[in-house]
Amino acid sequence: MPDPRPAADETIALLTATLEAVHDGVLVVDTDGRVIFHNEQYLRMFGFTAEQLERGGADGIIAVLTPQIENVAELRETSRALRGDPALKVLDVVRFVDGRVFERYVAPHRIGDKIVGRVASFRDIGPAVRAADAVERHRAYLEQAQAVAHVGSWVAELDGSGRLGWSLETHRIFGVPLGQFEGTSEAFFALVHDNDRDTVRAASAAAVDEGRPYEIEHRIVRADGTVRWVHEQADIIRDAKGRPVRMIGVVQDITERRDLEDQFRQAQKMEAIGRLAGGIAHDLNNALTAIAGYAELALSELSVNHQARRDVEEIKRGAERAASVTAQLLAFSRKQLIAPRLFDLNDTVSGLARLLSRLLGADVEVRTTLAAALPSIVGDPGQVEQAIINLAVNARDAMPRGGRLELTTSIDEVDEAFARAHVPMPPGRYVALRVTDTGHGMSRETQARIFEPFFTTKDVGKGTGLGLSMVYGTLKQIGGFVFVDSAINQGTTFRLYFPPAAVQPSARAEADEPKVAVPARSHRGPETVMVVEDETAVRNFVASALRNEGYQLLLAASAEEAARVLRAHEGPIDLLLTDAIMPGKSGIELASTMLAERPGLPVIIMSGYTKESLNVRGLAEPVNLLRKPFSPTELRRRIRSALKRAAS
Repeated sequence: MPDPRPAADETIALLTATLEAVHDGVLVVDTDGRVIFHNEQYLRMFGFTAEQLERGGADGIIAVLTPQIENVAELRETSRALRGDPALKVLDVVRFVDGRVFERYVAPHRIGDKIVGRVASFRDIGPAVRAADAVERHRAYLEQAQAVAHVGSWVAELDGSGRLGWSLETHRIFGVPLGQFEGTSEAFFALVHDNDRDTVRAASAAAVDEGRPYEIEHRIVRADGTVRWVHEQADIIRDAKGRPVRMIGVVQDITERRDLEDQFRQAQKMEAIGRLAGGIAHDLNNALTAIAGYAELALSELSVNHQARRDVEEIKRGAERAASVTAQLLAFSRKQLIAPRLFDLNDTVSGLARLLSRLLGADVEVRTTLAAALPSIVGDPGQVEQAIINLAVNARDAMPRGGRLELTTSIDEVDEAFARAHVPMPPGRYVALRVTDTGHGMSRETQARIFEPFFTTKDVGKGTGLGLSMVYGTLKQIGGFVFVDSAINQGTTFRLYFPPAAVQPSARAEADEPKVAVPARSHRGPETVMVVEDETAVRNFVASALRNEGYQLLLAASAEEAARVLRAHEGPIDLLLTDAIMPGKSGIELASTMLAERPGLPVIIMSGYTKESLNVRGLAEPVNLLRKPFSPTELRRRIRSALKRAAS
């Protein structure tokens, strides 16, 4: 029976054909380094000829290839190890400077139990390495792009394992160093703010179970205790059967955006409250004008010993006290009458220092640090002094056991970054005043409301809640800004920013009309005064005050009624006395119309607002502004003064 095994020559031929067919390069050397076998793939890989291999041997190969190899030092270490241990097996990588990369496997060549040489195989892994390098570069670019955009990415496995992977930027956003995140969904939820955790869980479950979009804004608490706002958005990856297998999302830190939105909403809120405060002050001024005016008229008719005189005097004093409240409301709404001029903030602060020491008590130390060469500012010094006093009084209340109050002036250059964080403050140069106390501080919730009129943290009956709103109004009225920095048990700093005088349009004071001496005797003249006032009580009070002086009066409740009265009146009009703001056509529009028909007509406009807020500068003639509430004496004096100037 013939032997089924192939002959030795056939076996060698089969092995040789097999080695020639593989894609790896194969090299066999004996213990002396002579080449015993190589396949054609090896020659193609390294550019040798069979004669070169057989002539040079292992040492010749190394000599030729060494200058071309990038990781020569590593391979030399491997060669020393191989020479020291003939039985050693090695798997390493040969990198060429031209970019070729080969994986090399070296093993002992045995015949029976005897080692007679070595077998080395070489596999071209250049394409795989280049692909891996490309992937790594792409990953690095993606990480860099995420860092630039402050947007991190994450992948959550939905196979029940709870595995969660984060990008590098996600680690930065959550404040978790690499290697310190457990990589689970529960580890993520542990970082979500307690008040938001249930909402985030519900949104995630709804996205997985119901296919709803996952997009949510919530708070996180970083390892250092910092609370940040993040925005998350994700898609659900499903398999061929529609089952959710993976959730891939992005996360962005939006804390600064949220802060800006909060500041913008607060600015809008304060603006709306300011308009409301101005409207309330307008109505109160009308009522107080009538109350105080009638009280003064009544007092002029009562004898000194009349039993009702004391009551009427109390009515008048009460109306005057209420008028101070409306003045603060108007200051908040930036419509208060002011007398602006150039002044030095350092002079104001140093002048107040001694007063504040007495005002705040011996247990409060008052310090001042004044910057040299401080530019002048434009404003009403009295209002600025009152604003500082209001801040000082609040500071004293925050230091019931005593403490320190520091007033520091400086010149601050506000850059774009600071301005973006303090909307609506524009960048630029400002004269700054910092009022710092060592009191009990305020929570963020309190800080968000402190400038609102009537908001107070004091007990009932202790303060009106208008002090800080007046500070806000004073700064806004002169084009400045006020901000607060505070924390519980860490004191409070109010920062007041004033535009330097150089950027103000004018330093001209807006004073009331110059006082003209009025004879002590009553005026009994024939002048005709048109009185236009929509508030009946004020209109009647003005009529009573002027009729006693002998003026001829034309009364109207609106600009439209005034036009009808004028058409019916055949005589002259010597003076127009009108309220500024009325339903329908305003008093300013009425004045403009009458001045166009009667150039030089004296006009007095009654209001509690400033000329800027009333926009009377566009009128053809100078306009007198009579601030409400006013007394009969002041009303008569201003009318007499205007008529005298017109006559001269």
